[in-house]
Amino acid sequence: MNEGKLIRFLIVALPTGLLFLGVAAMLKTHLSTPEIPIDPNEEARLDAAALNRKPVNRIDLERYLKTLTEQIGERHVGKPESLEKAAVWIESSLGGGNIGYPVERHVLDADGVEVRNLIAELPGKSRRDEIIIVGAHYDTIQSCPGANDNGTGVAAMMSLAQAMAGDQQERTIRFVAFVNEEPPYFQTDRMGSRVYAARCRSRSENIIAMLCLETIGYFSDEEGSQKVPEGLEGSFPKRGDFLAFIGDENSRYFADSASVAFETESGIPAIGGAFAPEAPGVGWSDHWSFWQEGYKAVMVTDTAPYRYPHYHKPSDTMDKLDLDQLVRVVKGLEAAVKTWANPE
Repeated sequence: MNEGKLIRFLIVALPTGLLFLGVAAMLKTHLSTPEIPIDPNEEARLDAAALNRKPVNRIDLERYLKTLTEQIGERHVGKPESLEKAAVWIESSLGGGNIGYPVERHVLDADGVEVRNLIAELPGKSRRDEIIIVGAHYDTIQSCPGANDNGTGVAAMMSLAQAMAGDQQERTIRFVAFVNEEPPYFQTDRMGSRVYAARCRSRSENIIAMLCLETIGYFSDEEGSQKVPEGLEGSFPKRGDFLAFIGDENSRYFADSASVAFETESGIPAIGGAFAPEAPGVGWSDHWSFWQEGYKAVMVTDTAPYRYPHYHKPSDTMDKLDLDQLVRVVKGLEAAVKTWANPE
């Protein structure tokens, strides 16, 4: 190549190469999933947490429920001291001195009251950038101790965190206690899960699926004990002896796979699938917030007002629940979570 051709080649090739490198860097920055930093003390933390690992059991579930519903009671922004007490108890129970997780405080403002979501993470192994969220709201409606709604969900979430403490799965699992699920924040921009799901999206976090634990502790074998929301006729049996795994069309696979794993492990009938989001009850919890951000999410529920006569009433107390059945429920949910967290 003579000198003239070399100069012309450099004039064309050099800017083209720099442009290509710039575009490639931009695509990598904006389209790739951000790497999750690894805690240099992660192995030590996991080893310590494993010492506190315990199988799902009735004693702990009952203790969690008693603390939330009898010692703390109704908990919402209208009773900020009780809401704060619940948050402190959840954080302390999940934290290093007890079950053994580092707990992140995700703080938000609710009409001048500082409230927070609480996040405990079990880092994954080969697919740690892929995240499964297991969440439950810890607030209640006014004048309600919230044993089933949603003491059962919180107790289940904490029992799952304890059963899996230090036991890494292939995917990362986040256990999240959400604030402000109930009115007046329900499906508003101050709903705790709505703020959190938006933060996950803004950070480009790779949320594979979210499992929402919502009102999961009431069952009845009586014929006619199960009501059906308008528009969903034929979707449910007439006896309230099952749990429903509710997804939208985008989440159908996860609703189906969770319900199968749950029923196989627990022996409790399960119904899973995709339901129209506009149907009454289908979007009535924190999974809705993740749907708004385009994430896959599934609510597991006993269908709340369509079965539970004490829904959103002062009579929503522990004596209405079958704790032995709840143990089976949570063991089934553990199987469902592990199915999601360890894809074949």
